[in-house]
Amino acid sequence: TRTGELAAVVRRALGYRPHDKKDPATRTFQAIRIHVNRELDELAEGLAAAERALKPGGRLAIVTFHSLEDRMVKRFFRERAGQLPGGSRHLPQQAAAQAPSFTAVGKAVRAGAAELARNPRARSATLRFATRTEYPAWSAGQGWAPGGELTQELGV
Repeated sequence: TRTGELAAVVRRALGYRPHDKKDPATRTFQAIRIHVNRELDELAEGLAAAERALKPGGRLAIVTFHSLEDRMVKRFFRERAGQLPGGSRHLPQQAAAQAPSFTAVGKAVRAGAAELARNPRARSATLRFATRTEYPAWSAGQGWAPGGELTQELGV
């Protein structure tokens, strides 16, 4: 009936000790929050909306705070830039579903030592960015879409 009770159950189940760096209940509460707030669906819808709204040359920068968000953003940018996964060496190479709506994706940017010293909460933040091309935005039925592969992977 109380959050403290749930935290205690999780700690007992996972063998938490007070000197451990992270409380395992933290991840449980994060999962509940992500599900209740539909955070992954909202992110997917926001990425697609930003793709439609940006003019050619416009830059889309996304800061993520955990690996699920980061994976979604990375996959979205890679697919929209025409960087398809390698697939099988025994099958023909897969063609892009549509002309790339973003340029090639740069490397992720994470906080350096100086920034972490000033702001320890920046440790989980990752910045990814891409530039919009002149090609039209992909329609919802093409390629990566909200509620697709990643939400199935998570069992959401």
